[in-house]
Amino acid sequence: MLIQLQGIKKSFNSNQVLKGIDLNIKKGEIVAIIGPSGSGKSTLIRTINLLEVPNEGKILIDGKNINFVPAKVTNKITEEVRHLRMEVGMVFQHFNLFPHKTTLENIIEGLLVVRNYSKERAIEIGKKNLEKVGMLEKANSYPSHLSGGQQQRVAIARALSMEPKAILFDEPTSALDPELVGEVLTVMKDLITEGMTMGIVTHEMNFAKDVADRVVFLEGGYVVEEGAPDKLFNDPQTDRLKRFLSRIKEVG
Repeated sequence: MLIQLQGIKKSFNSNQVLKGIDLNIKKGEIVAIIGPSGSGKSTLIRTINLLEVPNEGKILIDGKNINFVPAKVTNKITEEVRHLRMEVGMVFQHFNLFPHKTTLENIIEGLLVVRNYSKERAIEIGKKNLEKVGMLEKANSYPSHLSGGQQQRVAIARALSMEPKAILFDEPTSALDPELVGEVLTVMKDLITEGMTMGIVTHEMNFAKDVADRVVFLEGGYVVEEGAPDKLFNDPQTDRLKRFLSRIKEVG
């Protein structure tokens, strides 16, 4: 098992957002996480690489228990956390690109600072991944000169360049204009065909149906239901999932 979460709990002051989550992601598996607003989806995906440090529970990557207690106590990035983030990449809803750096500079920053690669090697890797997401011609452009879809493709290339074992996506299309969603989903589908392990928080139900090996439905900080897309979407077992899917259909 590549990623294992055991009994993960997370509170913000008195608000308990995650209430004991168990979640496994196998190597090469695509897991889509769905649910209503406020269900804990984004918090869950952010706990996997400790952008949010759990209050309780265990995180295992490739069978290795990640000791996140020092980070929780000191609020500092430990070497163990730094290594975890190299193993598990992250693509954010709002891109998180440095506005004062070019596309290529954004991508090689982590390779230079975290992986300590030479600039020549970092540039070679960065250009390879920009080409993979169809953005090589924008290598010298700044984020302000790119569309939202282009910025998100750069963010995906940045995550790929760290050569992670898995990539997490936190609603990667929710900040995009509708006509730009397709270009990002196409890039993600291409990565899936290459065997990349992914955890995807998404509100794109059709995308989840098409690409996920397993779909996890969150509500109120709990995993309410999970299963293969055909089973979960066509034969929901809980009343809460049935209501959620019926509302999605009404909106659609």
